[in-house]
Amino acid sequence: MIVYGTGYSPYVRKVLVSLVEKGVSYEHKPLMFHDPDRDFQACSPLGKIPAIEDDGFHLADSSAILWYLERKHPSPTLVPTDPKVLGRAVWFDKFGDTELFGKLIVPFVERVLKPNMKKQPTDEAAVTKALDTDLPPLFDYLEGEISGPYLAGDAFSIADISIATGFYNFHLAQAQVDSGRWPKLAAYVEATLARPSFQTALEARKG
Repeated sequence: MIVYGTGYSPYVRKVLVSLVEKGVSYEHKPLMFHDPDRDFQACSPLGKIPAIEDDGFHLADSSAILWYLERKHPSPTLVPTDPKVLGRAVWFDKFGDTELFGKLIVPFVERVLKPNMKKQPTDEAAVTKALDTDLPPLFDYLEGEISGPYLAGDAFSIADISIATGFYNFHLAQAQVDSGRWPKLAAYVEATLARPSFQTALEARKG
């Protein structure tokens, strides 16, 4: 299997973590959005990452890829079978992608991406707004939802992958979850990012 997309992308990281958890071998090609590579374009006609090529099968979108991997490599499972736990896992996958990510990534975009990769000035006002206004309600919600090591049931799942993945970029921007205000969330993020699968996926940022 070939995985296309820079290791700095939280969405690419979702796929890499899943592959490591399932023990599936892969080749990682760390391309950026809209890279002109023809093989990548065949896998992702909209130029989005991540995308995969698996024995001639092409697929883009991190959540779609996670479901594909679950059906093709069902053990160990990352998608719960209990209806209620499954619903919760799917919700957190969506919450991570659509509610949390856009606000969590702001410090990384402003403090890392723009000055180092785009040669543009940092907008610290945007960082302050994200940290002081936009993220606290989301952190409050997650703090109230954490009751153990996993967000959905008693096993690591797509819920944990999707919620934790963006916090690595958050940390790269010298931002942290305030452990005094959100102790459960801070401990959960630290423990999840310390998993061997996350550590392996985080090495991909060097590519």
